Amino acid sequence: MDRISLTRAYLAELGRPGADARTAGPAGPVGPVGSAFLDGMYEGRYLSRPLFLGHAEQVQLHADLENLRTALAALPDLLFGGDFEAFARAVGLTDVQVSAVMRGRGATVSRQTRADLYADDTGFKLLELNIGSAVGGMDNPDMCRELLARPHLADFAERHKLGFVDSLREQVENIVVESGYGPGDNPVVALTDWPDAYGRMLPYMEALCERWGEYGLEAYPCHVGQLEARDGRVWLGERPVDIVFRVFLIGDLLKSPQSLQLVDPILDAADRGEVRIFTPLDSAVYASKGALALLSDERNRRLFGADVLAGLDRILTWTRMVRPGPVTLEDGESVDLVEYALAHQHDLVLKPTSLAGGTGVLPGWTPGLTAQEWSTRIHAALDRPYILQRRVRPSVELFADDNGELRPWTPLWGVFTVVNGYGGAYVRATPADGGGLVVNLATGAHAGPVLHGLAPS
Repeated sequence: MDRISLTRAYLAELGRPGADARTAGPAGPVGPVGSAFLDGMYEGRYLSRPLFLGHAEQVQLHADLENLRTALAALPDLLFGGDFEAFARAVGLTDVQVSAVMRGRGATVSRQTRADLYADDTGFKLLELNIGSAVGGMDNPDMCRELLARPHLADFAERHKLGFVDSLREQVENIVVESGYGPGDNPVVALTDWPDAYGRMLPYMEALCERWGEYGLEAYPCHVGQLEARDGRVWLGERPVDIVFRVFLIGDLLKSPQSLQLVDPILDAADRGEVRIFTPLDSAVYASKGALALLSDERNRRLFGADVLAGLDRILTWTRMVRPGPVTLEDGESVDLVEYALAHQHDLVLKPTSLAGGTGVLPGWTPGLTAQEWSTRIHAALDRPYILQRRVRPSVELFADDNGELRPWTPLWGVFTVVNGYGGAYVRATPADGGGLVVNLATGAHAGPVLHGLAPS
Protein backbone atom coordinates (compact mmCIF):
# COMPACT_ATOMS: atom_id res chain seq x y z
CA MET A 1 0.00 0.00 0.00
CA ASP A 2 1.10 3.57 -0.61
CA ARG A 3 0.57 6.70 1.49
CA ILE A 4 -2.78 7.48 -0.13
CA SER A 5 -4.27 4.01 0.31
CA LEU A 6 -2.94 3.71 3.87
CA THR A 7 -4.48 7.07 4.75
CA ARG A 8 -7.83 6.14 3.23
CA ALA A 9 -7.87 2.87 5.14
CA TYR A 10 -7.03 4.58 8.41
CA LEU A 11 -9.60 7.36 8.02
CA ALA A 12 -12.25 4.80 7.02
CA GLU A 13 -11.67 2.99 10.30
CA LEU A 14 -12.04 6.24 12.21
CA GLY A 15 -15.44 6.64 10.58
CA ARG A 16 -16.80 3.38 11.95
CA PRO A 17 -19.39 3.49 14.72
CA GLY A 18 -17.77 3.80 18.11
CA ALA A 19 -14.48 5.13 16.78
CA ASP A 20 -13.28 8.49 18.02
CA ALA A 21 -10.78 10.34 15.85
CA ARG A 22 -9.62 12.28 18.89
CA THR A 23 -8.25 9.11 20.50
CA ALA A 24 -5.92 8.44 17.60
CA GLY A 25 -3.36 10.94 18.79
CA PRO A 26 -2.55 13.51 21.43
CA ALA A 27 -4.77 16.53 21.74
CA GLY A 28 -2.13 18.30 23.82
CA PRO A 29 1.38 17.54 25.10
CA VAL A 30 2.67 14.25 23.83
CA GLY A 31 2.68 12.52 27.19
CA PRO A 32 5.00 10.78 29.60
CA VAL A 33 7.57 9.59 27.04
CA GLY A 34 9.54 12.82 27.10
CA SER A 35 6.84 15.48 26.91
CA ALA A 36 9.09 18.08 28.53
CA PHE A 37 11.70 17.32 25.89
CA LEU A 38 9.32 17.70 22.96
CA ASP A 39 7.37 20.62 24.39
CA GLY A 40 10.63 22.58 24.51
CA MET A 41 10.52 22.63 20.72
CA TYR A 42 6.86 22.16 19.77
CA GLU A 43 5.10 23.99 22.64
CA GLY A 44 2.36 21.36 22.84
CA ARG A 45 1.31 21.70 19.19
CA TYR A 46 0.89 18.14 17.90
CA LEU A 47 -1.15 16.60 15.12
CA SER A 48 -3.84 14.09 16.01
CA ARG A 49 -2.40 11.28 13.90
CA PRO A 50 0.73 10.34 11.97
CA LEU A 51 1.14 10.47 8.23
CA PHE A 52 1.85 7.26 6.33
CA LEU A 53 4.40 6.25 3.72
CA GLY A 54 4.31 2.97 1.82
CA HIS A 55 7.41 0.80 1.76
CA ALA A 56 8.06 1.06 -1.98
CA GLU A 57 7.59 4.84 -2.07
CA GLN A 58 9.79 5.25 1.01
CA VAL A 59 12.57 3.30 -0.74
CA GLN A 60 12.15 5.35 -3.94
CA LEU A 61 12.05 8.64 -2.07
CA HIS A 62 15.23 7.82 -0.17
CA ALA A 63 16.97 6.80 -3.40
CA ASP A 64 15.95 10.08 -5.04
CA LEU A 65 17.19 12.12 -2.07
CA GLU A 66 20.52 10.30 -1.99
CA ASN A 67 20.78 10.85 -5.76
CA LEU A 68 20.15 14.56 -5.15
CA ARG A 69 22.76 14.77 -2.39
CA THR A 70 25.34 13.04 -4.58
CA ALA A 71 24.59 15.39 -7.48
CA LEU A 72 25.00 18.42 -5.20
CA ALA A 73 28.32 17.06 -3.93
CA ALA A 74 29.58 16.85 -7.52
CA LEU A 75 28.78 20.46 -8.47
CA PRO A 76 32.07 22.09 -7.34
CA ASP A 77 34.07 19.77 -9.57
CA LEU A 78 31.64 19.60 -12.48
CA LEU A 79 30.90 23.33 -12.74
CA PHE A 80 33.84 25.09 -11.10
CA GLY A 81 36.82 22.83 -11.70
CA GLY A 82 37.07 22.07 -7.99
CA ASP A 83 37.10 25.75 -6.98
CA PHE A 84 34.93 25.56 -3.87
CA GLU A 85 35.16 29.28 -3.23
CA ALA A 86 33.67 29.99 -6.65
CA PHE A 87 30.91 27.48 -5.91
CA ALA A 88 30.14 29.16 -2.57
CA ARG A 89 29.89 32.57 -4.21
CA ALA A 90 27.74 31.25 -7.03
CA VAL A 91 25.12 29.91 -4.63
CA GLY A 92 24.84 33.21 -2.76
CA LEU A 93 27.29 33.30 0.17
CA THR A 94 28.79 36.63 1.25
CA ASP A 95 32.51 37.38 1.67
CA VAL A 96 32.32 36.77 5.42
CA GLN A 97 30.53 33.46 4.95
CA VAL A 98 32.90 32.34 2.20
CA SER A 99 35.85 33.09 4.46
CA ALA A 100 34.33 30.90 7.18
CA VAL A 101 33.39 27.95 4.99
CA MET A 102 36.80 27.87 3.32
CA ARG A 103 38.27 27.31 6.80
CA GLY A 104 35.63 24.76 7.74
CA ARG A 105 35.71 22.16 5.00
CA GLY A 106 34.66 18.57 5.58
CA ALA A 107 36.16 15.53 3.87
CA THR A 108 32.76 14.64 2.39
CA VAL A 109 29.26 16.08 2.23
CA SER A 110 27.36 15.09 5.37
CA ARG A 111 24.81 12.32 4.98
CA GLN A 112 22.65 13.92 7.67
CA THR A 113 20.01 15.77 5.66
CA ARG A 114 16.37 16.74 5.93
CA ALA A 115 14.45 17.24 2.75
CA ASP A 116 11.46 19.56 3.05
CA LEU A 117 8.85 18.41 0.55
CA TYR A 118 5.26 18.88 -0.41
CA ALA A 119 3.29 15.93 -1.78
CA ASP A 120 1.02 16.71 -4.71
CA ASP A 121 -0.91 14.56 -7.17
CA THR A 122 2.30 13.54 -8.95
CA GLY A 123 4.42 12.66 -5.90
CA PHE A 124 6.91 14.44 -3.69
CA LYS A 125 8.33 17.83 -4.69
CA LEU A 126 11.39 19.28 -2.99
CA LEU A 127 11.32 22.81 -1.57
CA GLU A 128 14.77 22.71 0.01
CA LEU A 129 17.40 20.28 1.25
CA ASN A 130 18.78 21.01 4.71
CA ILE A 131 22.20 19.45 5.19
CA GLY A 132 24.15 18.99 8.40
CA SER A 133 23.88 19.22 12.14
CA ALA A 134 21.28 21.98 12.44
CA VAL A 135 18.39 20.03 10.90
CA GLY A 136 15.42 19.86 13.26
CA GLY A 137 12.85 17.13 13.74
CA MET A 138 15.07 14.17 14.57
CA ASP A 139 13.29 13.99 17.92
CA ASN A 140 10.23 12.53 16.15
CA PRO A 141 10.62 8.96 17.55
CA ASP A 142 9.16 10.14 20.87
CA MET A 143 6.03 11.24 19.01
CA CYS A 144 5.88 7.86 17.25
CA ARG A 145 6.10 5.95 20.51
CA GLU A 146 3.43 8.04 22.18
CA LEU A 147 1.00 7.64 19.28
CA LEU A 148 1.66 3.91 19.06
CA ALA A 149 0.67 3.61 22.71
CA ARG A 150 -2.90 4.29 21.53
CA PRO A 151 -4.56 0.90 20.91
CA HIS A 152 -6.39 1.97 17.75
CA LEU A 153 -3.25 3.12 15.96
CA ALA A 154 -1.10 0.30 17.34
CA ASP A 155 -3.55 -2.23 15.93
CA PHE A 156 -3.63 -0.49 12.55
CA ALA A 157 0.18 -0.33 12.41
CA GLU A 158 0.51 -4.01 13.28
CA ARG A 159 -2.01 -5.12 10.65
CA HIS A 160 -0.39 -3.02 7.95
CA LYS A 161 3.20 -3.69 9.07
CA LEU A 162 4.08 -0.07 9.77
CA GLY A 163 7.02 1.16 11.80
CA PHE A 164 9.46 4.03 12.21
CA VAL A 165 13.17 4.77 12.33
CA ASP A 166 14.65 5.90 15.64
CA SER A 167 15.97 9.14 14.19
CA LEU A 168 17.58 10.19 17.49
CA ARG A 169 19.65 7.01 17.59
CA GLU A 170 20.64 7.63 13.97
CA GLN A 171 21.60 11.20 14.85
CA VAL A 172 23.96 9.95 17.54
CA GLU A 173 25.44 7.49 15.03
CA ASN A 174 25.92 10.33 12.55
CA ILE A 175 27.74 12.48 15.11
CA VAL A 176 30.16 9.73 16.07
CA VAL A 177 30.82 8.26 12.62
CA GLU A 178 31.13 11.48 10.63
CA SER A 179 33.43 12.95 13.28
CA GLY A 180 35.80 10.04 12.78
CA TYR A 181 35.15 8.11 15.99
CA GLY A 182 34.47 4.44 16.40
CA PRO A 183 32.86 2.10 18.95
CA GLY A 184 34.18 2.64 22.45
CA ASP A 185 35.73 6.06 21.77
CA ASN A 186 33.17 7.97 23.89
CA PRO A 187 33.75 11.50 22.56
CA VAL A 188 32.48 14.50 24.53
CA VAL A 189 30.12 16.76 22.59
CA ALA A 190 29.37 20.46 23.04
CA LEU A 191 25.87 21.17 21.67
CA THR A 192 26.62 24.72 20.52
CA ASP A 193 24.17 27.48 19.61
CA TRP A 194 24.64 31.18 18.88
CA PRO A 195 24.54 33.46 21.97
CA ASP A 196 21.33 35.30 21.10
CA ALA A 197 19.34 32.06 20.70
CA TYR A 198 20.91 30.15 23.56
CA GLY A 199 18.68 31.34 26.42
CA ARG A 200 15.48 30.50 24.57
CA MET A 201 16.73 27.10 23.40
CA LEU A 202 18.54 26.02 26.58
CA PRO A 203 15.71 23.91 28.09
CA TYR A 204 15.36 21.95 24.87
CA MET A 205 19.14 21.62 24.48
CA GLU A 206 19.46 20.27 28.02
CA ALA A 207 16.72 17.74 27.34
CA LEU A 208 18.31 16.73 24.03
CA CYS A 209 21.67 16.13 25.71
CA GLU A 210 19.89 13.95 28.25
CA ARG A 211 18.20 11.96 25.47
CA TRP A 212 21.52 11.52 23.65
CA GLY A 213 22.94 10.23 26.92
CA GLU A 214 20.46 7.36 26.78
CA TYR A 215 22.26 6.29 23.60
CA GLY A 216 25.68 6.57 25.23
CA LEU A 217 26.69 10.03 24.00
CA GLU A 218 28.06 12.48 26.58
CA ALA A 219 26.93 15.99 25.59
CA TYR A 220 26.56 19.43 27.17
CA PRO A 221 24.72 22.57 25.94
CA CYS A 222 26.48 25.88 25.42
CA HIS A 223 26.82 28.83 23.07
CA VAL A 224 29.86 29.42 20.92
CA GLY A 225 31.11 32.26 23.13
CA GLN A 226 31.45 29.83 26.06
CA LEU A 227 33.97 27.63 24.24
CA GLU A 228 37.67 28.32 24.69
CA ALA A 229 40.63 27.04 22.68
CA ARG A 230 43.71 26.55 24.85
CA ASP A 231 46.41 24.02 25.67
CA GLY A 232 45.83 22.10 22.46
CA ARG A 233 42.14 21.44 23.14
CA VAL A 234 38.76 23.12 23.06
CA TRP A 235 37.21 23.53 26.49
CA LEU A 236 33.75 24.14 27.91
CA GLY A 237 34.65 25.46 31.33
CA GLU A 238 37.04 22.84 32.69
CA ARG A 239 35.68 20.07 30.46
CA PRO A 240 37.63 19.17 27.28
CA VAL A 241 35.47 18.86 24.18
CA ASP A 242 36.01 16.45 21.30
CA ILE A 243 33.13 17.44 19.03
CA VAL A 244 31.40 20.79 18.56
CA PHE A 245 27.85 20.01 17.43
CA ARG A 246 26.98 23.10 15.44
CA VAL A 247 23.43 24.34 16.00
CA PHE A 248 24.26 27.87 14.81
CA LEU A 249 23.74 28.65 11.14
CA ILE A 250 25.78 30.26 8.39
CA GLY A 251 23.40 33.24 8.60
CA ASP A 252 24.50 33.91 12.19
CA LEU A 253 27.88 35.04 10.85
CA LEU A 254 26.19 38.13 9.41
CA LYS A 255 24.59 39.35 12.64
CA SER A 256 27.43 41.71 13.59
CA PRO A 257 30.96 42.63 12.49
CA GLN A 258 32.23 40.61 15.47
CA SER A 259 30.40 37.39 14.54
CA LEU A 260 33.28 35.80 12.67
CA GLN A 261 35.67 36.72 15.50
CA LEU A 262 33.41 34.79 17.87
CA VAL A 263 33.75 31.56 15.92
CA ASP A 264 37.36 32.08 14.73
CA PRO A 265 39.02 30.30 17.70
CA ILE A 266 36.93 27.16 17.12
CA LEU A 267 37.62 27.15 13.38
CA ASP A 268 41.33 27.58 14.10
CA ALA A 269 41.25 24.71 16.59
CA ALA A 270 39.48 22.52 14.06
CA ASP A 271 42.16 23.39 11.46
CA ARG A 272 44.79 22.24 13.95
CA GLY A 273 42.96 18.99 14.56
CA GLU A 274 42.17 19.84 18.18
CA VAL A 275 38.40 19.42 17.81
CA ARG A 276 35.91 18.10 15.26
CA ILE A 277 32.98 20.21 14.10
CA PHE A 278 29.75 18.40 13.32
CA THR A 279 28.97 19.45 10.76
CA PRO A 280 31.59 21.64 9.10
CA LEU A 281 30.37 24.97 7.76
CA ASP A 282 30.72 23.86 4.15
CA SER A 283 27.50 21.87 4.53
CA ALA A 284 25.71 25.24 4.34
CA VAL A 285 27.01 25.76 0.81
CA TYR A 286 25.55 22.50 -0.49
CA ALA A 287 22.31 23.25 1.40
CA SER A 288 21.90 26.66 -0.22
CA LYS A 289 18.82 26.99 -2.39
CA GLY A 290 21.21 28.48 -4.90
CA ALA A 291 22.76 25.03 -5.27
CA LEU A 292 19.32 23.65 -6.12
CA ALA A 293 19.04 26.36 -8.77
CA LEU A 294 22.25 25.09 -10.34
CA LEU A 295 20.86 21.56 -10.44
CA SER A 296 17.54 22.78 -11.82
CA ASP A 297 19.16 24.90 -14.55
CA GLU A 298 18.65 23.21 -17.93
CA ARG A 299 22.16 24.28 -19.01
CA ASN A 300 23.64 21.88 -16.46
CA ARG A 301 21.66 18.77 -17.39
CA ARG A 302 24.49 17.68 -19.69
CA LEU A 303 26.61 17.02 -16.60
CA PHE A 304 24.55 14.04 -15.46
CA GLY A 305 23.49 10.69 -16.82
CA ALA A 306 19.96 9.60 -17.57
CA ASP A 307 19.45 7.79 -14.26
CA VAL A 308 20.55 10.82 -12.21
CA LEU A 309 18.34 13.14 -14.25
CA ALA A 310 15.34 10.84 -13.84
CA GLY A 311 15.70 11.01 -10.05
CA LEU A 312 16.15 14.78 -10.09
CA ASP A 313 13.14 15.24 -12.35
CA ARG A 314 10.94 13.28 -9.95
CA ILE A 315 11.48 15.55 -6.97
CA LEU A 316 13.28 18.75 -7.97
CA THR A 317 11.07 21.82 -8.30
CA TRP A 318 11.84 24.40 -11.01
CA THR A 319 14.24 26.83 -9.30
CA ARG A 320 16.33 29.71 -10.69
CA MET A 321 18.65 32.34 -9.27
CA VAL A 322 17.17 35.84 -9.63
CA ARG A 323 19.32 37.09 -12.47
CA PRO A 324 18.38 39.19 -15.50
CA GLY A 325 18.23 37.37 -18.80
CA PRO A 326 16.68 34.29 -20.40
CA VAL A 327 15.72 31.08 -18.60
CA THR A 328 14.08 27.90 -19.84
CA LEU A 329 10.77 26.66 -18.48
CA GLU A 330 9.82 23.05 -17.90
CA ASP A 331 8.33 22.75 -21.39
CA GLY A 332 11.50 24.07 -23.05
CA GLU A 333 10.22 27.58 -23.74
CA SER A 334 12.82 30.33 -23.26
CA VAL A 335 11.58 33.43 -21.43
CA ASP A 336 13.03 36.53 -19.81
CA LEU A 337 13.21 35.79 -16.08
CA VAL A 338 11.99 39.18 -14.83
CA GLU A 339 9.19 39.46 -17.37
CA TYR A 340 8.06 35.93 -16.58
CA ALA A 341 8.19 36.53 -12.82
CA LEU A 342 6.06 39.65 -13.09
CA ALA A 343 3.50 37.96 -15.36
CA HIS A 344 3.21 34.80 -13.22
CA GLN A 345 3.27 36.20 -9.69
CA HIS A 346 0.80 33.66 -8.29
CA ASP A 347 2.81 30.69 -9.59
CA LEU A 348 6.14 31.64 -7.99
CA VAL A 349 7.77 32.13 -4.60
CA LEU A 350 10.78 34.37 -3.89
CA LYS A 351 13.28 32.98 -1.37
CA PRO A 352 16.67 33.98 0.03
CA THR A 353 19.26 31.30 -0.72
CA SER A 354 20.59 30.64 2.78
CA LEU A 355 18.21 31.93 5.45
CA ALA A 356 16.27 29.43 7.58
CA GLY A 357 12.86 29.12 9.20
CA GLY A 358 10.99 30.82 6.38
CA THR A 359 12.78 34.14 6.94
CA GLY A 360 12.52 36.39 3.89
CA VAL A 361 10.29 34.00 1.93
CA LEU A 362 7.64 35.79 -0.16
CA PRO A 363 4.99 33.68 -1.90
CA GLY A 364 3.62 35.53 -4.90
CA TRP A 365 0.09 34.55 -3.84
CA THR A 366 0.36 36.22 -0.43
CA PRO A 367 -3.02 37.88 0.30
CA GLY A 368 -2.87 41.61 -0.30
CA LEU A 369 0.46 41.48 -2.16
CA THR A 370 0.03 43.84 -5.11
CA ALA A 371 1.67 43.50 -8.50
CA GLN A 372 3.67 46.65 -7.80
CA GLU A 373 4.95 45.31 -4.46
CA TRP A 374 5.87 42.02 -6.11
CA SER A 375 7.71 43.87 -8.88
CA THR A 376 9.61 45.94 -6.33
CA ARG A 377 10.73 42.83 -4.48
CA ILE A 378 11.75 41.01 -7.66
CA HIS A 379 13.84 43.94 -8.89
CA ALA A 380 15.42 44.37 -5.45
CA ALA A 381 16.44 40.70 -5.49
CA LEU A 382 18.21 40.88 -8.87
CA ASP A 383 21.85 39.72 -8.64
CA ARG A 384 21.44 39.20 -4.91
CA PRO A 385 21.28 35.85 -3.06
CA TYR A 386 17.67 35.00 -3.97
CA ILE A 387 15.94 32.33 -5.97
CA LEU A 388 12.57 32.03 -7.66
CA GLN A 389 10.85 28.68 -7.29
CA ARG A 390 7.76 27.21 -8.89
CA ARG A 391 4.77 27.07 -6.58
CA VAL A 392 3.82 23.56 -5.48
CA ARG A 393 0.15 23.03 -4.68
CA PRO A 394 0.25 20.34 -2.01
CA SER A 395 -2.38 17.73 -1.33
CA VAL A 396 -4.14 18.25 1.98
CA GLU A 397 -4.38 15.73 4.80
CA LEU A 398 -7.33 15.31 7.15
CA PHE A 399 -6.82 15.60 10.90
CA ALA A 400 -9.36 15.50 13.72
CA ASP A 401 -10.20 18.66 15.59
CA ASP A 402 -11.22 18.80 19.26
CA ASN A 403 -14.73 17.66 18.33
CA GLY A 404 -13.53 14.68 16.31
CA GLU A 405 -14.40 16.34 13.01
CA LEU A 406 -11.88 15.83 10.20
CA ARG A 407 -10.41 19.08 8.89
CA PRO A 408 -7.98 19.68 5.97
CA TRP A 409 -4.41 20.66 6.82
CA THR A 410 -1.42 21.46 4.60
CA PRO A 411 1.50 19.18 5.54
CA LEU A 412 5.18 19.83 4.90
CA TRP A 413 7.12 16.57 4.99
CA GLY A 414 10.60 16.47 6.53
CA VAL A 415 12.41 13.32 5.37
CA PHE A 416 15.82 12.41 6.79
CA THR A 417 18.85 10.68 5.35
CA VAL A 418 21.59 9.39 7.66
CA VAL A 419 24.84 7.41 7.46
CA ASN A 420 22.81 4.20 7.64
CA GLY A 421 20.37 5.20 4.86
CA TYR A 422 16.77 6.28 5.42
CA GLY A 423 16.54 8.24 8.67
CA GLY A 424 12.79 8.53 9.24
CA ALA A 425 10.44 11.46 8.72
CA TYR A 426 8.17 13.93 10.45
CA VAL A 427 5.65 16.51 9.37
CA ARG A 428 4.73 20.11 10.13
CA ALA A 429 1.27 21.27 9.13
CA THR A 430 -1.06 24.25 9.25
CA PRO A 431 -4.80 24.47 8.55
CA ALA A 432 -5.43 24.46 4.80
CA ASP A 433 -7.55 27.59 5.06
CA GLY A 434 -4.40 29.47 6.01
CA GLY A 435 -3.70 30.16 2.34
CA GLY A 436 -0.82 27.75 1.75
CA LEU A 437 1.88 30.18 2.85
CA VAL A 438 5.07 29.30 4.73
CA VAL A 439 4.68 26.24 7.00
CA ASN A 440 7.06 26.26 9.96
CA LEU A 441 7.08 25.98 13.72
CA ALA A 442 7.84 29.67 14.22
CA THR A 443 4.49 30.59 12.67
CA GLY A 444 2.47 28.11 14.70
CA ALA A 445 2.65 24.88 12.72
CA HIS A 446 1.76 21.61 14.47
CA ALA A 447 4.09 18.62 14.34
CA GLY A 448 3.61 14.91 13.96
CA PRO A 449 5.51 11.76 13.01
CA VAL A 450 5.46 9.51 9.94
CA LEU A 451 5.00 5.74 9.96
CA HIS A 452 6.34 3.84 6.97
CA GLY A 453 5.75 0.39 5.58
CA LEU A 454 8.34 -2.14 6.74
CA ALA A 455 10.28 -4.29 4.28
CA PRO A 456 8.53 -7.60 3.56
CA SER A 457 9.94 -10.33 5.77
